[in-house]
Amino acid sequence: MTGMRRRLFRDDAVVLRVQKLGEADHIVSMIGRRHGRMRAVAKGVRKTTSKFGARLEPFGHIDLQLVEGRNLHIVSQVEGIDLYGRRIAEDYAAYTAASAISETAERLTPIEGEPSLRLFQLTLGALRVLADREHPPALILDSYMLRGMHDAGWAPILVACAICGLKGDHRAFSIPAGGCVCRDCRPAGSAHPSPSALELMRALAVGDWKRAKDSVVGVRKEASGLIAAHLQWHLERDLRSLSYVERS
Repeated sequence: MTGMRRRLFRDDAVVLRVQKLGEADHIVSMIGRRHGRMRAVAKGVRKTTSKFGARLEPFGHIDLQLVEGRNLHIVSQVEGIDLYGRRIAEDYAAYTAASAISETAERLTPIEGEPSLRLFQLTLGALRVLADREHPPALILDSYMLRGMHDAGWAPILVACAICGLKGDHRAFSIPAGGCVCRDCRPAGSAHPSPSALELMRALAVGDWKRAKDSVVGVRKEASGLIAAHLQWHLERDLRSLSYVERS
C-alpha cells in the first residue's frame, strides 16, 4: 500500500564490501548475525558531514538499524563495535587476505537474508585475528576457507579416502572426488601433493596454529593452491581477490 510505513530492524554485522552509488551514497554489503548477507544503501555517507561514514568501511564489526527494502535496505543508524579496517589496511598481506575472506563470505551466502550464524562468527573471528596480527595472514585465509567449506558441506576429506572411506593418510588428491583418495580409488589426473602440504591442511582445518606456523613457505604455497582450487571448483567461479593475496 502506498505510504505504508516500512519495517525497522536491527542487527550486528561485518562489512564485506562497499560500492559507490551516485555522488554521495554507498551500497554496503555485509553479513549479519541474525539476517545473513544483506545489502543496504548508506545515504550521504561520502559527504564530509556524514555522521557514520567511517563506521561503514570494509572489515568493520558494526551495530546498525535498517529500514527494510525490497531489493536494498536503508541504513538509518550505525555504531562501530570493532572497526578493524584501519588496522588491517596498514599491512598489505593482511588487507589482501581480508579482501579474499570477504569475497569468500559473499560467495558462500548466495541467498540474501538467509541466516548464516556460523559463517558470520567465522568471518568476524578471522578479521579480528588479522587485525591483531596473531598469525600469518595467508594461513588465516586458508584456515577460513577450509572451515567455510566445512560448513557448506564441501570440505576436502583429508583423513580417509573420499571415495571408499578407507582411513589413512593417502597421498593422492582429487578435487572432483572430494579430497584425498587411496591408491585403489584414485581417478586419472589426481594430484600428488607432498605429505607436508596435506599435514598443513589438516592443521589449518582444526586450528592447530603451532603445527601450521612450523611449515615452510613452499609447503604453504602448495597447500594454498589445493585449498583455493577446491573452493573455486565448488563455487564454479574464480575468486578475483585471490590473485592479489601475498603468499610469501
